[in-house]
Amino acid sequence: MLGPGVKLGRMIFPKLFLLTLGLALPVFAASPNVVVFLADDAGWGDYSQSGNTQVATPNIDSIAKGGVSMDRFYVCPVCSPTRAEFLTGRYHPRGGVRGVSTGQERLDLGEKTIADAFKEAGYATGAFGKWHNGSQWPYHPMARGFDEYIGHTSGHWGEYFDAPLEENGRMIKTQGYIVDVCTDRALSFIDKNKAKPFLCYIPFTTPHSPWAAPEKDWQRFKDKPITQRATVEANEVLDETRCALAMLENQDKNVGRVLAKLKQHGLDENTIIVYFSDNGPNSNRWTGGMKGKKGTTDEGGVRSVCYLRWPAKLPAGHSVRQISGAIDLMPTVISLAGVKRVGDKPLDGRDLTPLLMKQGGEWPERLIFSTWAGNVSVRSQTHRLDNAGQLFDMIADPGQTTPIQDKEPALSAKLTDAVKAWRLEMYGPEALKLIAKGAKKKGAGNAVDPRPIPVGYREFPITMLPARDGEPRGGVKRSSGAPNCSYFVNWTSQEDSMVWLLDVHTAGQYEVTVDYTCKLPDAGSTIELSFQDARLTGKVAPGWDPPLYTNQDTLPRPDGESQMKEFRTLKLGEMKLPAGKGPLKLRALEIPGQSVMDVRRVTLTLLP
Repeated sequence: MLGPGVKLGRMIFPKLFLLTLGLALPVFAASPNVVVFLADDAGWGDYSQSGNTQVATPNIDSIAKGGVSMDRFYVCPVCSPTRAEFLTGRYHPRGGVRGVSTGQERLDLGEKTIADAFKEAGYATGAFGKWHNGSQWPYHPMARGFDEYIGHTSGHWGEYFDAPLEENGRMIKTQGYIVDVCTDRALSFIDKNKAKPFLCYIPFTTPHSPWAAPEKDWQRFKDKPITQRATVEANEVLDETRCALAMLENQDKNVGRVLAKLKQHGLDENTIIVYFSDNGPNSNRWTGGMKGKKGTTDEGGVRSVCYLRWPAKLPAGHSVRQISGAIDLMPTVISLAGVKRVGDKPLDGRDLTPLLMKQGGEWPERLIFSTWAGNVSVRSQTHRLDNAGQLFDMIADPGQTTPIQDKEPALSAKLTDAVKAWRLEMYGPEALKLIAKGAKKKGAGNAVDPRPIPVGYREFPITMLPARDGEPRGGVKRSSGAPNCSYFVNWTSQEDSMVWLLDVHTAGQYEVTVDYTCKLPDAGSTIELSFQDARLTGKVAPGWDPPLYTNQDTLPRPDGESQMKEFRTLKLGEMKLPAGKGPLKLRALEIPGQSVMDVRRVTLTLLP
């Protein structure tokens, strides 16, 4: 027997054979694989590793136990900004991300991503889940460095069971729970690319609302006493806590499936694993006494778990006390993997490798800024200055209960000046004037983003225009206050319309479809789609009036979230679009019934 083998490149050689050739015995010579898990709306306190005794997350915890925990890790108050910061290593306002819907979530095209770097280095790249940084090409994940994609590019998604999802630009119908489905695809991606290095990005959909957990997971929690309570206990809705934790346990099982797959293929030792969440908890639940939740710039709204494991290189069970954040992950992961960065815009994040590997030496002091809806707070290693200008000692008072700016006026003034300078750098002087007047920065609400939607790329000919990205006019309304998974309703008049601002990249012939529902007696309206001088008319037929789904929710859907239904695809015809910018307008010419139809999306497909 020649003895145990060692991996060199992608092949296994006996150790004795290598020694006879005079070769050293590297731990791994192959490029490491990378798997990144991103939870959606999970708080720091939602994990057993954080001390939550009401939930069991052994697979997620194993990443921490087998690797490094970032003890004070900061993300953004809401979803899309954190994703942009992870992808680029830069604060999200720099990349044009100002909101979470209606196009404001789009990452500017001049930004380069972590996936761009790994793809340039020869990695296979795939993303499986919630993208939330742009839907249409070239904002789409497959234009931002990912070879393949399945999931939903918008933020909120209203169907967690048998969901319609996008697969590489086309809508498909899936079967099963959305987290299980996306994990299945991630596993297939790993199977397919096990012989070459890969970047596998799994941005989960949970525990973001709607409150929908698989029945077997909910059954474990539906009657469970909740003994660890929210910081503001009176605001906690116990069933929401139960459902969030049930969703987390399902997510943990899916993390376990991925870890098992890596082990099955002998890849676990040489795979960098990252796990974190995108903001604080989406309901009032246990956070270890921290102040704030999702949407706030206080500690509880922006602190997340972050675990990194790479058995071949990183120490197990190590905890890093220095503050860090989502902006650090891109420079850190490409450094660990030995991959060259693509892009040259200045980074806000730092390479954390010296901290991860316990290399010692001086680590410079830093500040990490958090912003949303015009609010800004700043975190130093020991203090937080909140949006109201109150200073807190986060060592002595981690719950932010007693402001100390009067006791520490010099530090308070220093951090106040730092916030002013950061605001100016991120937003410019005009926005700073608005903030000084107490106005919120435009972009945090649901106004449609003024950047037009790109249409007509040969390499990605299908452009979906969801109601989320359009503007309702006249009496037309959204089906809910939350645009992301809404559809247009109340289309009853010839004065009503819906508009999408487009930038048609390629002039040509386009196939047009509309995903719709229509009450049976109302079928037959004549509709017109127009863009510049181009016109296309058609009939809304047949009628299609399915009931609202009753199988989607474990708990009643929160106010502002649409009840979903099955939409039918109407083939409106073909339309010759000129190149250029302008509004795409959908209106009715004749309405024989009480209403025209409900509209979920218009799809334009550039024909060969």
